Amino acid sequence: MSLPADPKELLKWAKAEKVEFVDIRFTDLFGITHHFTMPLDQIDEDAFTYGIGIDGSSVRCWKGIQESDMLSRLDASTAFVDPFFEHKTLNVFADTYDPRTGEAYNRDPRVILKKAIEYMKGTGIADTAYMGPEAEFFIFSDVRYDSTQKAGYYYVDALDARWNMGKDEGPNLGHKLRDKGGYFPTPPNDIYQDLRSEVLHVLAQVGVDPEKHHHEVASAGQGEINLVVKDALTMADNLIKYKYVLKNVARRHGFSVTFMPKPVFNDNGTGMHTHQSLWKGGKNLFAGDKYANVSDFALNYIGGILQNAPSILAFTNPTTNSYKRLVPGFEAPVNLVYSARNRSASVRIPIAVGSSEKARRIEFRTPDASCCGYLAFAAMIMAGLDGVQNKIDPGSPADVDLYEASEEEQKNLRAVPPNLTQVLDNLEKNNEFLQKGGVFDKDLLDAYVAYKRDEVKQIVNQRPHPYEFVLYYDC
Repeated sequence: MSLPADPKELLKWAKAEKVEFVDIRFTDLFGITHHFTMPLDQIDEDAFTYGIGIDGSSVRCWKGIQESDMLSRLDASTAFVDPFFEHKTLNVFADTYDPRTGEAYNRDPRVILKKAIEYMKGTGIADTAYMGPEAEFFIFSDVRYDSTQKAGYYYVDALDARWNMGKDEGPNLGHKLRDKGGYFPTPPNDIYQDLRSEVLHVLAQVGVDPEKHHHEVASAGQGEINLVVKDALTMADNLIKYKYVLKNVARRHGFSVTFMPKPVFNDNGTGMHTHQSLWKGGKNLFAGDKYANVSDFALNYIGGILQNAPSILAFTNPTTNSYKRLVPGFEAPVNLVYSARNRSASVRIPIAVGSSEKARRIEFRTPDASCCGYLAFAAMIMAGLDGVQNKIDPGSPADVDLYEASEEEQKNLRAVPPNLTQVLDNLEKNNEFLQKGGVFDKDLLDAYVAYKRDEVKQIVNQRPHPYEFVLYYDC
């Protein structure tokens, strides 16, 4: 159901519908959603034009304690009725503002995406960026993990995993998935069919248009739900709603969902292949008569994505775990090349959709859903625009199976950086294209890199890893 986008009309509707509370939500730099709740009678139109005070020092990588006061300015167009709360609650996304200057906060990721869109419009190159992420996930039946001074471990389990074939389930009825045999199985092997269908039902309730769902390749509860393509800001908002709905529907059924890219060793990880195109005046700028029926514009956009990928991966693949997925042998796109139909390339041009010009698009297959969608979309738009502005040639397409490429062919391939450290190094060296129009400013980039380097230091340099005990305990 579509709710009024005008603040006055929205509040009038909420009162008539006996809404009790308003839940205000905003997102940090790492894609985690925060919220606070107020009675409906405490919300007026000022909340949409001025904002509501919050403590910015309690959000990672935001304000210090000496400058903590911030404002959450509600966006009425994002409102939806929460499908999980006992008391009728209206959820509304908010942008963060500085109360001293009245300016939008440069470290609010939703604000950054808005800046990227405005920069794109200001160049005159395009007026709309469309995004279509395929955010994959794992469904686990048991999750335990901790890291303390004297212990560090993780344990996950999934009901459909092959490793449970010999488990006494009183009785075990079989129907476990073969290793890497999770793509498109029917029930009873696909035990999550009804759960995913329920997610689609709830997504529609909160204003998100779902397209389809299915089990994915990995045997341990891996799934995928696709959303109907929308403009970048709407889709980034929908991605937040999607994660929220999926996690809560799963929890309601006694399961846990994670978007961690590689939680299971030696099986396929989860990505977030992102379809995208730029439009102007109702015309798809990616449609043309060049390779795979796309335009020179689209090829330059691809050139920008591929050339700047070592930097933008800091936002599209922002965790150390992301690079455990980006390894050969698990259908991950580890080479920075493009192709039509070839799913082993980092950028794919889907052509199975027919000859419709509106369907011409590119698919960047490297990202994963551990990212903050606002930042990932903004980074991709800025990288692609850089390619268009500088007419970056993406080179020749790679129409061979890159997993089976010869040694000689491999020498000519440019691989994604193997770890987060190298990605952060690249971001520090190459970020001018991100700073155009003040989209990603130096303050934000410096803070983000520093925080991520500390994560790397903790994981790589300071904390013992369980596998180190396997390797070195007897030394």
